[in-house]
Amino acid sequence: MIQTVIHYFLHFGMPLVIAYIFFRNDYKRVYLILLATMLVDLDHLLATPIFSPDRCSINFHPLHTYYAMAAYAAMLCLSRPYKIIGLGLLLHMLTDLNDCVMTYINCPQCLSQAPARELVAWLGRATKF
Repeated sequence: MIQTVIHYFLHFGMPLVIAYIFFRNDYKRVYLILLATMLVDLDHLLATPIFSPDRCSINFHPLHTYYAMAAYAAMLCLSRPYKIIGLGLLLHMLTDLNDCVMTYINCPQCLSQAPARELVAWLGRATKF
């Protein structure tokens, strides 16, 4: 339950906080752009099954790969709105990575086949208290 609340807050609440703090004069437009970056999840439609509660998206779906993330980071060097799009995509990847780590902490065997297993396991060990 808490994992779901955190996941959706990071997808919907955090972009609003970031838009309001860093782009106050244009925060509504920026917030909509950040929300629109969630369309990156359309790559989930290529997976079978489309949704799996224990699947880690990181490095599994085409738009969630390390190469895609490098492109999103490069977008931060471009002008607006590309910079904002890159920021939104990276926030999305961090949210999904957080979800993977929380899943791993609660059920390490659930991610035994995850392409990002080593990264997730390392982060899980680093964040486990």
